[in-house]
Amino acid sequence: MTSKPGSDKGKLAKQESWGEIGKIFLHALIIAFFVRVFFYQPFNIPSGSMQSTLLIGDYLFVSKMSYGYSRYSFPFGLNLFSGRILASEPKRGDVVVFKLPRDNSTDYIKRVIGLPGDEVVLRSGVVFINGQEVKRRKVSDFVQIDDDGRERRTPRFEETLPNGVKYLVVDQRSDGDYDNVGPYKVPAGQYFMMGDNRDNSTDSRVPAHRYGVGFVPFENLVGRADIIFFSAAVDEPGRFQWLTPWTWPFDVRWSRIFNIVR
Repeated sequence: MTSKPGSDKGKLAKQESWGEIGKIFLHALIIAFFVRVFFYQPFNIPSGSMQSTLLIGDYLFVSKMSYGYSRYSFPFGLNLFSGRILASEPKRGDVVVFKLPRDNSTDYIKRVIGLPGDEVVLRSGVVFINGQEVKRRKVSDFVQIDDDGRERRTPRFEETLPNGVKYLVVDQRSDGDYDNVGPYKVPAGQYFMMGDNRDNSTDSRVPAHRYGVGFVPFENLVGRADIIFFSAAVDEPGRFQWLTPWTWPFDVRWSRIFNIVR
């Protein structure tokens, strides 16, 4: 039995076409993996501990180049070397993703407040670093709309760190569980982290042995939060409503997309 003229050429061309598509797809995967491991890794915000800077449903790109690379820069925490290579220390005020020290696997995101050697104290919600008060002034309230449609306001403040970095925090009350704590003496090679939502953040104010964060070793830093590339309102379990595309235009927080994290 003979094939029709040109049929073998057609089959061959189709096979070559699928082969080229496969190569392009493979190359794209390799490039994406390379970028994720060495340059930028996406993260999403599942809790309100960094409000109002970061909201539940924000998606971020985290720069892995900012502080160099440790074992926690790589998938599954592969122990390829000790310490950090190409290391660069974080600055006070950076918003950082790190591995929780008590398990070295859970991703947390907080703001760097205390550097190695610093002494950090909180009195009535006001932060003192090495005896110097972190300047704090009241600004407009942080406004949220509850599920029942009611407006909820939380006092918001602008803090200015000793290096001049300014950022916003929310603090409902000045006598919360961790508004009067310290002093904390930050050990060498470790950092003191705090969430911007001061009444609802498990951070370095809570020791690791009390299921908190404690001091964070330099090695545990994954990278610096740089930019919000997507943001959307989420349902109660903290998930975007992907299965209801007709709600997307209303759920997406368009004004937050491509905001720089400060």
